[in-house]
Amino acid sequence: MMEQTSPLSRNLRRSGVWFVASALVLAASSIGLSRFLETETPAVSLALDPLNVNAVIGGITADLNDTSNTPDFDALLAKAEGALRFDVADARLYSLIGEIKYRQGKKEEAYDFFDQARKLSKTEIHALQRSIGHSIETGDLSKAVGEIDILLRRWPDRFPAIAEGLPTILSSPDGYQAVLAAIKAEAPWRASLFVALGKTPEGLDFANRLLLDLTGSSAPPNSSELSRVIHEHIRQKKFEQAYRLFLFSLSDQERKLGGYIFNSTFEPVPSGKPFDWQVGEQSGLEVTFVTSQDAVAGEGGATIRFLNTPVKNASLQQYIELPPGSYKISLNASARNLKLPKELFWSIRCLGPSGEIARFNIPEGTYNRQALSQDFSVGPAGCPMQLLRLETAAIAESWRFRYVGTLVMHKLSIERLSS
Repeated sequence: MMEQTSPLSRNLRRSGVWFVASALVLAASSIGLSRFLETETPAVSLALDPLNVNAVIGGITADLNDTSNTPDFDALLAKAEGALRFDVADARLYSLIGEIKYRQGKKEEAYDFFDQARKLSKTEIHALQRSIGHSIETGDLSKAVGEIDILLRRWPDRFPAIAEGLPTILSSPDGYQAVLAAIKAEAPWRASLFVALGKTPEGLDFANRLLLDLTGSSAPPNSSELSRVIHEHIRQKKFEQAYRLFLFSLSDQERKLGGYIFNSTFEPVPSGKPFDWQVGEQSGLEVTFVTSQDAVAGEGGATIRFLNTPVKNASLQQYIELPPGSYKISLNASARNLKLPKELFWSIRCLGPSGEIARFNIPEGTYNRQALSQDFSVGPAGCPMQLLRLETAAIAESWRFRYVGTLVMHKLSIERLSS
């Protein structure tokens, strides 16, 4: 026999189900909204969901980072420990507790929590950074480099945060060897390391040493690394070191191109290094290097084709190092319908107070393998290094001065004259 229920009873039951369902929907909505607000407004997020660990972490972090108020460390510690009861495996909470204790001066306890955070998550960022600092302070530099490697593989944008500790690490034999081993193993932060080291004289010395030690290894320096460090030597006016590093970096094949002017026949093997040919972007002309073996009618060298437009400079240069003395610069060139409304010339300028010491003009017209030369001298002072640059005399890009035709420079060389 079926149980009879009154309409009132059925309505009450339906109301109860509706109330429970509504409560569940409201709770779910609150949790969802709490999740949405946990980053920007952690206090509001916590009000909606007191168990939102992300919001707890966000709130504590904001208070610790607030430089306008002194944090209540005891209150923050209580919050973090309370959250830990609901999520004992969250490495961030151990890291936060460690940071609070660190700021309270309880460093031994703090490092215990940092260690626990790293046991749960090897890449917990704050614990890693504190651990790196601690390893440097205690002189365990090999460990510090290992931790830096872990940090930067996961958080590559954090390199600036550890850059200031690099000179201390590299000043120690253990630290230096650990860094060298890491970059030999192609650490992804290798490029950032050379960028950072190049910014200071002390760091530049370490960069130079690392590049020399990498030479001949399974991970030798690449052209980009060498070019950057050579450029930094030049920028810091360490001209002799810059040139020595360039010479040391040359391969056996590149050494055959040596001379006062490197690659004087413009072989198409640019390295991008400052003491090699550098071709910049320039509208109004095209620059191509062709080896004599591949050239039509033997016209190998640097071909410059002017496009009937103004040209302010020709964007072809290299640094050279000439000791004091007398020299001759020689050019073997061909030209076809070359029209130069303003001069086109090679300039040799001192990287010092002496300024321009030679200007070697290129003639207009059509000619084949014409030999041109000019004598010049480098004084005993004020000219430690020079810049060899192809330029025009145009000051402004006026359309009245349009460059037309083709110039092929087969060979450009400098020889020293006997005194």
